[in-house]
Amino acid sequence: MKILKTFAIGAALAASLVAGAASAETVRFWYHFDNPENPMDDLVAKFEAANPGIEIEAENVPWNSYYDNLYTSLVGGNAPDAAMVKLFAQPRLIEMGALEPLGARIDAWAGKADLLDNLLDLNKGPDGQQYYLPIQYVVLYLYYRADMFEAAGLKPPATCDDFRDAAMKLTKAPDTYGFGLRGGKGGWDQWGAFVLSQGAKLEPGGLTTPEAIAANQWLIDLFQKDKAIPPSAPNDGFQEIIGAFKNGTTAMTIHHVGSSNDMVKALGDKVSAVPVPECGGGRWTSYGDESLAIFSASEAKDAAWKWISFLAEAENNVEFNKATGQLTVTKSGSQGWNLHEQRFVEATVRSLPFAHVLPQNTATSEFVNTAWQTAMQQALTGQITSEQMMQQLEALFAQ
Repeated sequence: MKILKTFAIGAALAASLVAGAASAETVRFWYHFDNPENPMDDLVAKFEAANPGIEIEAENVPWNSYYDNLYTSLVGGNAPDAAMVKLFAQPRLIEMGALEPLGARIDAWAGKADLLDNLLDLNKGPDGQQYYLPIQYVVLYLYYRADMFEAAGLKPPATCDDFRDAAMKLTKAPDTYGFGLRGGKGGWDQWGAFVLSQGAKLEPGGLTTPEAIAANQWLIDLFQKDKAIPPSAPNDGFQEIIGAFKNGTTAMTIHHVGSSNDMVKALGDKVSAVPVPECGGGRWTSYGDESLAIFSASEAKDAAWKWISFLAEAENNVEFNKATGQLTVTKSGSQGWNLHEQRFVEATVRSLPFAHVLPQNTATSEFVNTAWQTAMQQALTGQITSEQMMQQLEALFAQ
């Protein structure tokens, strides 16, 4: 009888645990981290301890296939409840009806007051609604090898003329090249520093002006004629440009504070940074965003909001950005920020006045994802002219 009673108690306890597990709400969350020191497990554990009725299923999706997988999952009805997202994808996601408006939730959220000024405005949708909750940010600037510049008696470039002069003087092919151009996926924001700075715009008639075509030709010439850019540039992505810079194959490249700690680890005080050069009297650099969104098809919207707002709050956001290498979106976390050396933070802050986001429409999404890379590679390799490249890209925005 005692054995039966014990068995009955055990069975009841097991049934209770099963029932409790069944009642827990699961939030599927997609993100992308390259850093092997991934804090997501710790953040999930912290959140779940504070929210026992919610379980987070966090999946680290490779960046190269991130948006392909996301769009496919949305169309196929198997999307996550929430995910990391970028501004260039917002118009397409809105057009798909995939995003849950977050304005009312953000307004009622205690953490709103701690967000840095203007971040919500920068992340607004094209219809003025708030669909994104900021999670991190960066601004692109120019990295330069301080040791190479000093040895050549050069100062960091302030203008495009200075930049070209330094790039050519520092080129000792095939061992060293002046500038590491990211001609592969994701390189449009480097291109923008030299072309969008000179008045080119992603709009009808905005890329085919004589000035815009000439600015684009200037960059192509730096590769084809001046040969101050490595021959591998048409296919180079992030890993290639950073690797070449660290090993001394290139003397300059463009990226953001997210790569600064790795640079310092490899090079120490041989690396420094300044804002991108002024070209044709103007300056343009990319505001690098990353936000969080909830998808309209989710059946766990309230739980998903608790999770994403948790990631955007104070110390949680600092921990998140320790892994991503970008900057916290919170005022409290920004005070005493010591995760990056000051010269790189200073280059970021000095670049903010001329930092921009791209137009929010579906054409921009195609431009960023595929069209720019294809056109740039064709132009660099001589398959099309600068004018044809710009016509090709402008056609995206003609409709």
